[in-house]
Amino acid sequence: MGSDSVRGVGRRRLLGWGGWGGLAVVGGAQSAGARTAHAAAAATGPRAIPRDTRPGGAYDRYLAKLAAEDRFSGVVLLSHRGRTVLSRSYGMADKEKGIRNHEGTAFNLSSAGKPFGAVAVLQLAQRGRLRLSDTVGTHLTGFPESIADKVTIHHLLSGISGLDTPEEDLQRVFRSREEVREFYEKWARQAKPVGPPGTPTDHAGAEVAIPALIVEAVTGMTYWDYVEEHIFKRCGMTGTAFFTRPQWLTDPHIAHSYMRQADGSRVDAVRNLDKGSPDPLQLGKNPARSYIDFPGDGGFATAPDLVRFAHALGDGTVLDRPYAELLTAAKIPLAPQGGGGLRAHRTTPADAAFTTYMMPVSLIDGQWLNGRAGVNPGSLASWNIYPDSGWVGVVLGNHDDAPFQEIIEQEMNAVLGKT
Repeated sequence: MGSDSVRGVGRRRLLGWGGWGGLAVVGGAQSAGARTAHAAAAATGPRAIPRDTRPGGAYDRYLAKLAAEDRFSGVVLLSHRGRTVLSRSYGMADKEKGIRNHEGTAFNLSSAGKPFGAVAVLQLAQRGRLRLSDTVGTHLTGFPESIADKVTIHHLLSGISGLDTPEEDLQRVFRSREEVREFYEKWARQAKPVGPPGTPTDHAGAEVAIPALIVEAVTGMTYWDYVEEHIFKRCGMTGTAFFTRPQWLTDPHIAHSYMRQADGSRVDAVRNLDKGSPDPLQLGKNPARSYIDFPGDGGFATAPDLVRFAHALGDGTVLDRPYAELLTAAKIPLAPQGGGGLRAHRTTPADAAFTTYMMPVSLIDGQWLNGRAGVNPGSLASWNIYPDSGWVGVVLGNHDDAPFQEIIEQEMNAVLGKT
């Protein structure tokens, strides 16, 4: 699964992922273990909390400047060993109703939610309901032999299935969960091999949809219901869900996504289904046209909930420790430079970078960094876990034009003490 050095880090993580074991959930009461851990962290000196991560520090000042220039609207959060160090909210969640963004606002995750699917599969694996070596045909019918008999769950989760899928229908306006479910099942079955299993295909299309179908086949639940019940609920992610378009339109705690148009204006995606993005990378897309997010996206989440998810991965809440380590274990090396997909937000120079199950992992200045980012028209999302030092960083936004990669680089620099 990885080199000896990677397995060595794995053994340390099994003992608590950088000291996270026993820490209180963000926003909840602190246990005696949490208070002891916090005291120990404070005793290690100023480097335990780099000055640029604190209120008034370089990262905070940078974000405030972006917001003042109307270049960022959203929420950022930095948490160290279960304690919030920095939490900031900027801009409006719903301009029409005058609702401001706040820490409890839920934002569209796009691809930042892909690891939820990998966690769902690993939960079933640890319960003996499936094996990662199972082929697609073990659980699903209707696929050609080149997929059914050769492509394994491991290939799919690792992004090396060698499969390609036709483009999504970006113009279609869906009207129900059932309509979305029927579409992504048919869409997944249109996958075709572009190379043998082992060929990198970057967690696109079928590599997300097929594992979701396997979760449904094994459990008898829809993918959305399974993830909400066995991941969000178990982690205490009370503000996170696969909200439907009617909920997005009416629930005051869900941020509307504001897309930049060719004439320079910004429009509310959920109130303007006839409008799409002019960005060549997402041309014509409007995320609100989907009644509920496809499995390739992650629904909506609040910043504190993503911190809860990060800690649940580290303390055995959502996966047994060996399976949590399997989720983030380095698998396939990534090129130093990359464009979209997994590498889209990994522009900071790294000692090494790898795929894992549905997300990248990097070594930066001798520290592991796990996380996932996603971009939809009018929204952006990132959560980063620094398991060796106990940090979690979250960035959630609901405007186009934010310098997303730069924001994440500034977060990394602040946490790693590089500014």
